[in-house]
Amino acid sequence: MLIERQILKELENLLKEYPVVTILGPRQAGKTTLAKKFLKGYSYTNLEDPERRAIAENDPKAFLSNLKGKVIIDEIQRVPELLSYIQVEVDAHPENGHYILTGSHQLSLREAITQSLAGRTAILHLLPLSIAELSNAGIRFNSFEEYAYTGFLPRIHEQSQRPTTAYANYYQTYVERDVRQLIQLKDASLFEKMLKLLAGRSGQIVDYNSLANDVGVDAKTIRHWISILEASFILFKLPPYFENFGKRVIKSPKYYFTDVGLLCFLLGIREAAQITRDPLVGQIFENLAVIECLKQRYNEGQIADLFYFRDHKGNEVDLVLQAGRQIKAVEIKSAMTFKMEQLKGLRRFKSIAPNVSDSYLIYNGDAQKLSDNVEALNFRICGQIET
Repeated sequence: MLIERQILKELENLLKEYPVVTILGPRQAGKTTLAKKFLKGYSYTNLEDPERRAIAENDPKAFLSNLKGKVIIDEIQRVPELLSYIQVEVDAHPENGHYILTGSHQLSLREAITQSLAGRTAILHLLPLSIAELSNAGIRFNSFEEYAYTGFLPRIHEQSQRPTTAYANYYQTYVERDVRQLIQLKDASLFEKMLKLLAGRSGQIVDYNSLANDVGVDAKTIRHWISILEASFILFKLPPYFENFGKRVIKSPKYYFTDVGLLCFLLGIREAAQITRDPLVGQIFENLAVIECLKQRYNEGQIADLFYFRDHKGNEVDLVLQAGRQIKAVEIKSAMTFKMEQLKGLRRFKSIAPNVSDSYLIYNGDAQKLSDNVEALNFRICGQIET
């Protein structure tokens, strides 16, 4: 079963407007499937193939001349210097929708795209499946715990893979292949220790020095490793919202895992029922909700524009969504029962941030409209917040 992706509509629109469309996202998120299965008339080449990569590196002109018609080039980050030659081809033969590029590591790739393809390419971000995409395919779970444990990698749902085994293989592949290539790890166990500690601190304001002490490396190394995780789309950095608040606000970021299934695996969760009893159940629920909102934005071709807010007086909201000059405030609670006190943070934030247009509570209960432009949403539909 092939699950259709919501980003497809935006991809088709961009192919009519730009000669190159670049799709970035984590490994196994479905980038190749999106390009190959849902778009007709494109040839395909993969730069993970050592022979093709060698040709692309040693004779890029010959490599491109052998690609006939419209083409998908997979894992372009493996040969970023190819982008300069694509620029020459595009300028010589301007035709929208000619190239689709995919990449699973954005650190060096973004810089290369900016230098070579500025104005010639649109960039899309594809994350693993959303709850809405699963629902449209007829896949629904009874509880948030089942969604979180199963995760959102397309292969798990399309091929009925066992989540624990799938994420064990995903994790090993990522650490042993991608991370070793990117940072020349001498001791993989320290990196793995940091990754598991980050899982335990998902959604918390990061303290690099504390993390460094717990892992046994310096804070500079921690920052570098986290930047690799972010660039590989394993982590999503949620920055603080401090517009017009000056020095009163916390200015360190939070981090969330882009796939909550990987988060659960790293926490040692091996069945959905464990989540209910886990002391981090609230953090797992919050991670799921934040990333669902992010997926919705990315699937519509938007930039993230997501933030959190906390000041030194304890005023806090979990998520701030930028919507033009207005913002929307979101509180996230794993509770199944609605209580007015859950809105306390939203109301306090609205009193100090006059540009709040709407406020939302994402929780585990039934959707309902409340007064003062406040709405309670079940987590299954939290991606429907309009911006």
